[in-house]
Amino acid sequence: MCGIAGHFGRPVGPDVRARMLDALRMRGPDAQHIVALGTGGAAIDEAQPASAALIHARLSIIDPRPVADQPMASADGRVWICYNGEVYGWQDEARALEARGARFRTRSDTEFILHAYDAYGIDGLLARLVGMFAFGLVDYRTRRVHLVRDRLGKKPMLYAQIGGSLAFGSTVRSILPWLPSDSRGFSREGIDAFLAHRYIPAPLTVFSAIARLPNGHRAEYPLDGGEVDVKRYWTPAADPAANGAALFADAVEKRLVADRPLGLFLSGGVDSAAIACQLATTGHTSLRSFSAAFPGSAFDESAAAAATAAALGMRNERIVIPASIGEDFDRIVAALDEPFADPSSFPTWYLARETVKEVTVVLAGDGGDELFAGYKRVAKHVRSAWRDGWRLGVPALPDARSKGWRKIAAEMAMSWEDAYSLRFSGLTPNQRRFLQPDAGNLPPHRWRAPDVLGRNPTERLLRWDFANYLPEYVLRKADLCTMAHGLELRAPLLDHRFVQAVLGLPEKVRFTHPPKRYLATLAPELDRLGVFARKKRGFNPPLAGWLQGELAPRRLTAGASLARLTGGQLHADRIDAMLRAYTNTPALAEQVLSLLMLDESLRQLAAEAARGR
Repeated sequence: MCGIAGHFGRPVGPDVRARMLDALRMRGPDAQHIVALGTGGAAIDEAQPASAALIHARLSIIDPRPVADQPMASADGRVWICYNGEVYGWQDEARALEARGARFRTRSDTEFILHAYDAYGIDGLLARLVGMFAFGLVDYRTRRVHLVRDRLGKKPMLYAQIGGSLAFGSTVRSILPWLPSDSRGFSREGIDAFLAHRYIPAPLTVFSAIARLPNGHRAEYPLDGGEVDVKRYWTPAADPAANGAALFADAVEKRLVADRPLGLFLSGGVDSAAIACQLATTGHTSLRSFSAAFPGSAFDESAAAAATAAALGMRNERIVIPASIGEDFDRIVAALDEPFADPSSFPTWYLARETVKEVTVVLAGDGGDELFAGYKRVAKHVRSAWRDGWRLGVPALPDARSKGWRKIAAEMAMSWEDAYSLRFSGLTPNQRRFLQPDAGNLPPHRWRAPDVLGRNPTERLLRWDFANYLPEYVLRKADLCTMAHGLELRAPLLDHRFVQAVLGLPEKVRFTHPPKRYLATLAPELDRLGVFARKKRGFNPPLAGWLQGELAPRRLTAGASLARLTGGQLHADRIDAMLRAYTNTPALAEQVLSLLMLDESLRQLAAEAARGR
């Protein structure tokens, strides 16, 4: 797990590259390197302006020796890679490559990727990779740069193309120093997407000039000039013949390989408990589990998590999430890189901060809800699947509160699939229009449509989640909050082979009541632990206390600040009206938090954009 960046084309000085690296240091605390490249791929003096460079901040998990640091070159020095992630089970493939003449100097998956690319090309390489990854690879033999993001979107990849030149990075803040001063404007579409969803779905970002590579996609850029060509290389496909039990066991086992201490994020729910059961079955009870605690809150699952750990013979550590946000609000917003308002990012950030004091790698249960329709919103929305594309024409209702029948009216004005975005949204379409009265006709949502729809209504909705919510909300939060502290998170349930096995299950096996009963066939101990009888609690902080206490002063200034930062896209008086409405409408808490986080994020980014102009 690391932070990566690079640039090609327009020459820039070492000060720009230094600022790009500074933006990545928290992702890779163990080693940082910059390699400037000449026209033929040879490393040149980094202290001079250069037209090409790769930048890497390393969190060393496998083979922590300096010889495995990056950027890394092929044996002939003509291919370079800058890589973030973890590839599993590559050792057998490496032995096959050695039989063909490859010589390995390290035990790192980075070097494996270089050799596999040399042997099989970019498509053959990607077909062989199992795990989470994002990398930039430049081949001076073919004069091509390849940017890649893993199948499910666990690792981030962003890029910008300006005047025939290219830059890429793990975060918008790592690309921002490279952008010309006149290309650092905020994206109106990106800001509206944030208002709609509490995050900005790919390919949008908060900057007009920076794009996010969608999961399962790769991009190709010609060094001698031309446009970036983005291609999908993987689409979730059902594999009915796959052995789900064997793949689940293999996914967990492969994610235990590390040269640093490992642990487990354990909640009171089914997904992480299934992983804990598999660990216990295979004798890995010495791994420590870590659970978030919210004392006195209905969201506290720490007692249930401790009970699960005790029953399986695992040691559990209860990490109390602070009731006070203190001075951490700005730090957490910065760690989230760009506007992102998942309330659970706060406890996740705190959980990672404490966990990394004991281990460097954690397994987690991310993905179970998206695989097995574990969210209540899915079942609720399926009830109205009868109307499909039918909609009712309803006039816009410019009211800041837009609740009750107004929300129903907004849903009925959209197609059934479009209306699914309202089940887990930031602001409703009417609220977005209210805050942006000059925006014209806004789309009902800013989601990216899935390439393949499901066979039944439940699967159709989950395909939307797989294209948007999972990679750009769930997995982005997990990556940013853990990497902010140099902690690697691995998600066995999202091994792409296991995902395809689940997609191939009969509907009555995959979609059950209660959800995720299939996991009990993989981990029979789940029934004895009683996890299916536990109420799903969520993972939210004490928003009301924060908004009425420590964050209250920000509500007084956010209107004018956001109007200024967005160039008038958001109207100050209307923001103020919504923030005032919160006093009598507590249900607006998450919308208010979104506006406060947007304000702080844009303020930080505007300050960063002003540097070096």
